[in-house]
Amino acid sequence: MANSLTGASSSIAADIIIKKSHTKTAERGAFYYGNDMIHYDVIRKSQSSKVSSSKAIARKVVIKVHPDQRVVATVPHDATEDSIKEAMLKRARWIWQNIEEFAKQRDYVLPKRYISGESQFYLGRRYVLKVLIDSDQVSNVKLSRGKLNVTLRKDFDDRVVKIKPLIDKWYQHKAKAIFHERLNKMLPKATWVTDIPSFRVMAMKKQWGSCSTKGNLMLNPHLIKASKECIDYVILHELCHIAEHNHSEKFWRLLTQVMPNWKEVKAKLDDMAEMYLNE
Repeated sequence: MANSLTGASSSIAADIIIKKSHTKTAERGAFYYGNDMIHYDVIRKSQSSKVSSSKAIARKVVIKVHPDQRVVATVPHDATEDSIKEAMLKRARWIWQNIEEFAKQRDYVLPKRYISGESQFYLGRRYVLKVLIDSDQVSNVKLSRGKLNVTLRKDFDDRVVKIKPLIDKWYQHKAKAIFHERLNKMLPKATWVTDIPSFRVMAMKKQWGSCSTKGNLMLNPHLIKASKECIDYVILHELCHIAEHNHSEKFWRLLTQVMPNWKEVKAKLDDMAEMYLNE
């Protein structure tokens, strides 16, 4: 039976919890702009580059404001707290303006109607759904020239009932093949894994993946909508749980060893979670 995560601070899980558009890192900071306190997450780059002055470090701080109004600072691995905060304060007005703009224009994700023109995702790319009616064809789903074409033999008033199962089945089929390919690709990195672990694809609302105490993996079919880099991150995360069942310091060191940029990849996955899970 797989362990499960109940929150970002839980330390008992062998799963990757899905965080819809609110990626958090272990390191955080805050500053005031007028009467508003602005919090930000810090992601440290893994490469080791010696920079002598805090001013030089500050120039390398990359600041991003996300549509959900999160602020993330990507910094050199050896940047000091003071140099990071100095960089944030220099861009304080720009950060505040972007937060305000996103607050006004927040685009809530609406349930899909499965009509032509809607967006679907596959391996990190966005595709436009196109529904075709062809009485001579068997109902099918195909990718073609930036579109996800769904062909029906006849039209239906309630397209969700007919089209959603077709797309779900297509995603399941693709997920099994790609996950198998990526697992084989990642296994040489996981030198502690002696046997090829079994895995199955299963829809989950709050987890991208999980690892049982016996080392069996379970992966969410919605993960196939993310880039291969994100898929690799989830697989490596679960493979690390074969060696370290909890999210201990040893676990995070092991994950960093096999994927030094995992924090950045995780941030990308979390940022798109709401879109990938929308059905």
